[in-house]
Amino acid sequence: MAPTFKFSNGLVKNTEQLDVKLFKHEDEVNPRKKNRRIVVAESSRLPYVGTNFGSGSLQCNNLCRYFVGVLDKSTMQMKVHNAQLFNMLPLIPGEAVVDDNIKQAETYREKVDALIEAFGTTKQKRALTSRRLNEVGNETLQKAVAQAASNVIVRKGVKALRKEVVETEAQTETPLCLPCNTAAEKPEDVYPFDQLLSPTEFDALKDVGMKMSALTPGELQKMRDEGSPQTVLRFLESLPSEDAARDRLSRCAWYLSFLIKISLQKRSVSYKFGTENECPKIILSKVLKNFTVESFNNSRLRNMVTTSMRMKLVSHCLALLLHMGGQTANLTLLHRDMDIRDNKMLELAKAMGLTLSRQTVSSGEEGVQDEHRIASLVLPLVHYERRMERRKRKKMN
Repeated sequence: MAPTFKFSNGLVKNTEQLDVKLFKHEDEVNPRKKNRRIVVAESSRLPYVGTNFGSGSLQCNNLCRYFVGVLDKSTMQMKVHNAQLFNMLPLIPGEAVVDDNIKQAETYREKVDALIEAFGTTKQKRALTSRRLNEVGNETLQKAVAQAASNVIVRKGVKALRKEVVETEAQTETPLCLPCNTAAEKPEDVYPFDQLLSPTEFDALKDVGMKMSALTPGELQKMRDEGSPQTVLRFLESLPSEDAARDRLSRCAWYLSFLIKISLQKRSVSYKFGTENECPKIILSKVLKNFTVESFNNSRLRNMVTTSMRMKLVSHCLALLLHMGGQTANLTLLHRDMDIRDNKMLELAKAMGLTLSRQTVSSGEEGVQDEHRIASLVLPLVHYERRMERRKRKKMN
């Protein structure tokens, strides 16, 4: 192999005045080092050094082979040899030799910091010291957080943590996810009924609605004893006599009852659950898509009702109740049926812009009356200011 030289600062007029030496790496086993070469060419003025590796070498394509032709003037024949290119750089006497093991300032920030250390003012040096101390503090904090996280993972386990993450999804201030028309001129157009139940979905509820409308007082009492939602039972006990209104209200009552059952599910919701409740396929597919979250557990994909999805179900049930009750809904019965706290139900009603009031209702027993929260949709919608609660701090002695 013929080494070929390229001098960075000019051409060599007399090559016989150069003393050229070729050095190879002593490690001939390592495939990355055995081909490394260093060429030293010494002249009467300056020595030149060239390598085929590192930043000072020529950027040659490793997939290409280079050749050089040597012409014999006596025979006028040229021989072709494999060539290896070297970029010869002058080595100025007194210049520090760079050691590869020493860490160099690679980034612009590190170079600026080095200049500040050498030539910066007192204020700049103080700022540099402060910034480096903050970097050390951040590294220490990250190590502490990583150690604490690993301890929690070891103590609780990965499965338990995944379950907590699914249950504690980020909830927005208004977890409605409802189609709201703030420019509506009629109360029933604020939360459109077609957005809650499309015409196709409403038609699919025909058979189950007919069964709900045909329930006898004895069957209703049996449902009450079995713990059916009180909100649904109140509508079924007072269905209108007109066929169209009775059919519409019975379909909505069945759909409301099914949503409440979904919200109370502690385990995953499957297609078997819909079959047991005689749910139409189009309704079940909609509920699984819009009100559940897919979770991978025990090598199976399950549909879970998380906390945020429960609030979404509550908001849809409340909007459906408004259409069923003439834009009026009983919040007390709904929060009892859906097993959520009263303050959560009030926050939801306020987020929907409903007007709140109280109403005294007899509980069925003699002389026993209960005070219920009633929500009404009145235009314009009510805008409630958010109260910022401040926790009292304990005084330090």
